[in-house]
Amino acid sequence: MPIITSSPAPSKDGSGPSGAVAQGTASIHFGNPVSWLLAGIITLAGVIWTATVSSPTYVVAALIVSVLLLVTLQIATVWERVVVLRFGHFRMLAGPGVFFLIPAVDTIAAWIDQRVQTSTFTAEETLTKDTVPVDVDAVLFWVAWDAKKAALEVASYRDAIGWAAQTALRDIIGTTNLSDLLSNRQAVDDKLQHTIDARTTPWGITVQSVEIRDIKIPDNLQDAMSRQAQAEREREARVILGDAERQIAASFMEAAKQYEGNNVALHLRAMNMLYEGLKERGAMIIVPSTAVETMGLGAITGLSALSGALPGIAANPTTPPGPASGENG
Repeated sequence: MPIITSSPAPSKDGSGPSGAVAQGTASIHFGNPVSWLLAGIITLAGVIWTATVSSPTYVVAALIVSVLLLVTLQIATVWERVVVLRFGHFRMLAGPGVFFLIPAVDTIAAWIDQRVQTSTFTAEETLTKDTVPVDVDAVLFWVAWDAKKAALEVASYRDAIGWAAQTALRDIIGTTNLSDLLSNRQAVDDKLQHTIDARTTPWGITVQSVEIRDIKIPDNLQDAMSRQAQAEREREARVILGDAERQIAASFMEAAKQYEGNNVALHLRAMNMLYEGLKERGAMIIVPSTAVETMGLGAITGLSALSGALPGIAANPTTPPGPASGENG
């Protein structure tokens, strides 16, 4: 089920982050630092004048003027715009700064905060184009550029923005494959931003950007995608290995062309290969008899004798072999 939340949320007393009443609630601020200062001066003057002439009329009049001043004198901060109605009709867009109201005649429809606002929205268990249920969390950055439209064209522009964003998100998810949703978030963000902005522009709201924060998919699908990615990596490894084998075979073919017309070079290469294999202690190499005959080493027994004599010759090359054991007698 879709969940929509907005931040910053209005406080329990109905006021926004600046202290102004949230949109949708008509309210006149009762007092501000300037009006309270003037009301105090007027009241003090009434008390002094009453004490001078010994008549309570002046203090009562000062109190009445002070209360009217607290209601009449209003101040809007630099980021606020105030929609003022007179007898139910639009009169003016006040702020920022000081403005005056006529009690019982003028009313305030809304205090509009024109700073950049953020709203988070979530689409839960929404099917993609390839019928995969996903949970998507996104954040919306928007600003009320036309306070008059935001107050008069829609009952609650914050709720309207949230529902428009959630509906657009579900529509885009339903027309996008899961692979595109995961790999091309920037395109989805841009499409979502243009879709929501088209819906909120008549309300005086501009959507600056939309960012998808998280995409959750079912656990079994995550396992399947992990196995698919592993199989893809194994396939790529096998392809790379095959390319390496082809390159090695091509190198061998080039070497064979070099040895084809030079028997001495081929003979020296074969001798070097046998030497590298036989110089390790305990090594044994099986060589075809045709290769041995080609290299002029005789039969397999001669090759074995060579392997047995090679370590001794390498250890003491100047010492001649001793007499056989049968000659000592």
